[in-house]
Amino acid sequence: MNFQRKYIPLLLGLAIAIGVFIGGKLDFTDTSDRLFTTNSKKDKLNRLIDYIDYEYVDDINTDSIVDVTVNGILENLDPHSIYIPKSEMQRSTDNMKGDFVGIGVSFYTYKDTVTVIRPIEDGPSEKAGIKGGDRIIMANGDSIFGSEWTNDAIIKKLKGEKNSKITLKVFRPSENKLLTFKVKYSDIPIRSVDASYMLTDNLGYIKINRFAESTYKEFKKALNKLQNQGATKLALDLRDNPGGLLEIAKQIADEFLENNKLILFTKNKAGKIENHYATRRGDFEDGHVYILIDENSASASEIIAGALQDNDKGTILGRRSYGKGLVQREMSLGDGSAVRLTVSRYYTPTGRSIQRPYNNGNNTDYYNDYYKRLSNGEFENAENIQIADSLKFTTPNGKIVYGGGGIIPDVFVPLDTSAQNETLNYIRRRGYVSNFVFEELDKDRSTYNNFSISEFIETYNVSNNMVEEFQGFLNLKERTNISFVNYYEQMKLLIKSEMANQLFNSNASEQIINTNDAMIEEVVLLSKANETLNE
Repeated sequence: MNFQRKYIPLLLGLAIAIGVFIGGKLDFTDTSDRLFTTNSKKDKLNRLIDYIDYEYVDDINTDSIVDVTVNGILENLDPHSIYIPKSEMQRSTDNMKGDFVGIGVSFYTYKDTVTVIRPIEDGPSEKAGIKGGDRIIMANGDSIFGSEWTNDAIIKKLKGEKNSKITLKVFRPSENKLLTFKVKYSDIPIRSVDASYMLTDNLGYIKINRFAESTYKEFKKALNKLQNQGATKLALDLRDNPGGLLEIAKQIADEFLENNKLILFTKNKAGKIENHYATRRGDFEDGHVYILIDENSASASEIIAGALQDNDKGTILGRRSYGKGLVQREMSLGDGSAVRLTVSRYYTPTGRSIQRPYNNGNNTDYYNDYYKRLSNGEFENAENIQIADSLKFTTPNGKIVYGGGGIIPDVFVPLDTSAQNETLNYIRRRGYVSNFVFEELDKDRSTYNNFSISEFIETYNVSNNMVEEFQGFLNLKERTNISFVNYYEQMKLLIKSEMANQLFNSNASEQIINTNDAMIEEVVLLSKANETLNE
């Protein structure tokens, strides 16, 4: 007891001393010249945020300051290291995963009302009986129509937990009825494969829009279907595909490459090299593959194109790809946000990096490279592609390939830069065709009830009158005087393709829009020429 009493004053004194020391460190009356003198680099940022929280004259949302700070740091690294705030994490996760929990409808707000464009095939809304053209008026007893309802608010209202149910009140104009549906929340796929069908008796076609967790399974299912239909050759369309998961790109490349063929290798900061090889499981190793790329094909798309080109496998068609040779890893920041940080570079089997040059940071020149290529005439003539001889590599069969800024195709297909094509692309991007087609179908959807997908593709014709109606619709929206007199047929194709998308699916839509696609026409010609050579 005496021993304890003897040391109590000492312990109290020690505690007070520690408290004074800590208190001094937390004292917000420090002068600016002392602000960062005793802290590590990490402490500097923490302490600055604390100062602003406690001492700044006005109320400030320090969360937004942190977001700006993180973005500012990443901008000094490379163009592909990015910050994902908490508010965007779920969407980002869903996109990479390849599905989300929902009711399974494609919709847009038409005259202040949630209007179903098309229920997702085999999704919960389709199973419940909801149809294209239905207006969703109420969700669980609450009205969800009116100008105050934004798309974000509607999506939030229609969200729910998996396997729970939502009660929807739906007005169906074709029956002039208010109907009630109970829809069960389920996993809704975000499709990676836009289309898969036969171009000729032995040439299949698959279009992939990105590389998510579900992409390989979708691709494999499509490939099996085409092989069962007689496909011994394949056109793999990776145009406008920005990439995604490296592992998925490896799995798809593996389908075409023989066992132990190098797909790519990566090198990190420490110089550690990791090789990635094909396995025995490839199901299309004996078939000829055509890879379609363009200036918007990036990352995982370039991994596949580079792996096949460097292994002298198949044919790469199109235009020089984007040029992204960096690998990112997603890392949580602990508050629901994350960063995708560049952790290594990848190289094609011959050892080339296809990452185009960048100065440290997300500089404007890097993102404006598209316009530089366009002005140089690269999209119209392969001879205008700027290549450094120092970045020349040789494949096992002696073919010359280049690094330093994308994959240069074996067969060049120019971009249609005509004013006519630019007008059509502008119209598509603005969504005018989609809106017009919805209103056209909504006049009488029963007109199309008896069409099968194949019958619609082969027999349905868009009339001149419908093109003229769209012309009037567009000019009213744009307050302009655009005329389609010189390209009625192209407009008919655009309208018919969107009709197929809203009535059926993207597969039908792609089959229609691809009927006059220059790159696909080139693939078909090459395929037939190769058959002649092999006879």
